[in-house]
Amino acid sequence: MPKNASLLDGLRSELTPLENHLVDGYVDGRVNRREFLRHGSLLGLSMPFLGRVTLATGFGAASTAARANVQRGATLRVACFAPTVAVDPLYSGDEGGIAMLQQVGEFLCIDGPDLVLKPCLATSWKPNQDGTVWTFTLRKGVKFHSGGEMKADDVVATFDRLVDPKNASKALSVYKGILQKGATRKVDDYTVEFHLDVPNGNFPYLVSSDTYNAIILPASYAGDFEKLWDGTGPFKIDKYTPKVSASFVPNANYWGPKPLPARTEFTFFPDIQPAILAFQGGQVDIINALPAASGVALLNDPRVDIISIKSAAHQLVHMRCDMEPFKDPRVRRAVALCLDREKLVRGLMKGHAVIGNDSPFASVYPSTDPTVPQRKQDIAQAKELMKAAGMEKGFQVTLSGQQYLEIPVYVQLIQNWTKEIGIDLKLNLMDYRTYVGDALYGKSPWLDSVMGCLAWFHRGVPNVFLTGSLMSASQWNAAHFKNEQFDTLAKSYFAALDLEAQREVAGKISRFLLDESPMLYGYFYNHLTPVKKGVRGVQPTAMKQLFLQDAGKA
Repeated sequence: MPKNASLLDGLRSELTPLENHLVDGYVDGRVNRREFLRHGSLLGLSMPFLGRVTLATGFGAASTAARANVQRGATLRVACFAPTVAVDPLYSGDEGGIAMLQQVGEFLCIDGPDLVLKPCLATSWKPNQDGTVWTFTLRKGVKFHSGGEMKADDVVATFDRLVDPKNASKALSVYKGILQKGATRKVDDYTVEFHLDVPNGNFPYLVSSDTYNAIILPASYAGDFEKLWDGTGPFKIDKYTPKVSASFVPNANYWGPKPLPARTEFTFFPDIQPAILAFQGGQVDIINALPAASGVALLNDPRVDIISIKSAAHQLVHMRCDMEPFKDPRVRRAVALCLDREKLVRGLMKGHAVIGNDSPFASVYPSTDPTVPQRKQDIAQAKELMKAAGMEKGFQVTLSGQQYLEIPVYVQLIQNWTKEIGIDLKLNLMDYRTYVGDALYGKSPWLDSVMGCLAWFHRGVPNVFLTGSLMSASQWNAAHFKNEQFDTLAKSYFAALDLEAQREVAGKISRFLLDESPMLYGYFYNHLTPVKKGVRGVQPTAMKQLFLQDAGKA
């Protein structure tokens, strides 16, 4: 398709220098189409506008999603892990709680499976010149289930509630050092400004569905979410029985297209195997999330459609940098060199994952630097590092971990591989609540263990992985890794508004972490949602959310 110079020039005249630089990168080939759409959406450019730019450059228009051709009025039955604590926007952080919040609540914007941000309760957003202030325009005419219209006061109250240290919300791992109470400000009823502590080029992702706690609630919300389930979403609560089930019905006053299902029913399961049996027995139509290692029977079943979404989800292994035997980075690198990452992807994950390189910059991120050398298994080099660190005779250490998904098998593989360099690795696995404890230093087997493994869910940008687990002041820095040089690099990455600048800093961070190796990122696994043949329009996210308003049965 030929380039339309006059159309492109006309579109460029509407753009800021930052936005025009992105177009330059796309035209010159430094930024591919996927990266262009994703970063353009981050800067607040609409999909129709981005589509016109791709058309003008001669690369074809951006595609748009259409509703599935299904019958209205179906009852959709979902198997889901049970919420481990009371469902609450401040404190929910497990798979079941995340799915429940999203059934009734909505976000300012949605992070799609392609990492392209889509408007939801906000219709547009823009940064100032240095990314310290982001302005969001709100959708008009949105009603809460309780009847009031969603306006700027509700957005301000929602984020003040999330960032207030007194509330100790799960979202503090996202917003600490970025957004303070009082920094979300009303401009008028339909415009809100976020005044950030520091520049942040990825901020819209931090108020999107990526931050599962950030559903917009009425300003009058006083807690006890399970009493009212008040949100703006396409479904309203019908019945909720903790540890057993939940059901939802359409919201007749929904601002968007009316939901297609007449009813959705979630059955809670304590483990994946009974959920698989219920699916095979016809008791449910959908499993929210399927581990590849234990779901082989469904992955190979021609009666089942598998929705597979590439993600940055991972099982993070930490090594305490402030305690023996891992004080010396050479020992940590030796452990990292024991992992056979290709075997992890092919064997453990049945091909539904990609190799990790011991940094949170997964290949799914456009800002990841593809020129960083990939770490591979090298037992000979690992032994040399152990000898140089004075550990040639090996040592004994306990790896504690979460009993979840394929983690038990993953840590057993690490146990076997590290034997080759003289490490006697003992395993201590426990349920999520026991392992995480209070999620505070001194009160958590996870944060206090010398070596451990915990599941980290997907995010559309790596910011939360950096701020939450790797920076010196991180809330959940299980490795107790404290390095000023790393902190400076991370802050530079956050401040970069331009994709190419982000990629340059990401390369420096990745190389730095290969040298220090406080954490092992062995692989990043796909999110898998099995759906019964004939059920269409199901839209899962790698964050364990499940959008069902456009779903039905053919």
